[in-house]
Amino acid sequence: MSTKTKKFWLMKSEPDVFSIDQLETDKKTLWEGVRNYQARNYMMNDMNIGDEILFYHSSTDPSGIVGAATVSQKAVPDASQFNKKSEYFDPKATKEKPIWYCVEVKYKSTFKKALTLHEIKTIEALKDMLVIRKGSRLSIQPVTDKDFNYIVKKHG
Repeated sequence: MSTKTKKFWLMKSEPDVFSIDQLETDKKTLWEGVRNYQARNYMMNDMNIGDEILFYHSSTDPSGIVGAATVSQKAVPDASQFNKKSEYFDPKATKEKPIWYCVEVKYKSTFKKALTLHEIKTIEALKDMLVIRKGSRLSIQPVTDKDFNYIVKKHG
């Protein structure tokens, strides 16, 4: 019998599009609109129910980790790819052959104070996080359990 090991993720969202406060209000949401194949593949192939998430506000000043969530449902086809009125519509996608998938994310907590990108860069214990690597713009990225636990313990 194989047991799946819990994984840890950082998921970015622009707060004016979808914020940690909106997730707290909604309790859970489908993580729709991701149009990057690597991020999609993480959701389709690697994310499992119970995986832990650091919720990161991007494209804001300051950017940073603002809370925590969990994966509450495995990946399903992203309905926005079929909606002609959606900015995420993909004319190549069909219901028989969807291209884009999304997991469901459930709210867990909001940090008292955001852990900013600038602060992450100054913490020696977090020096290997993907989010601080030059050119690392991926909206979903793996996080080590060590980094996740450090952040939640010190800042969550």
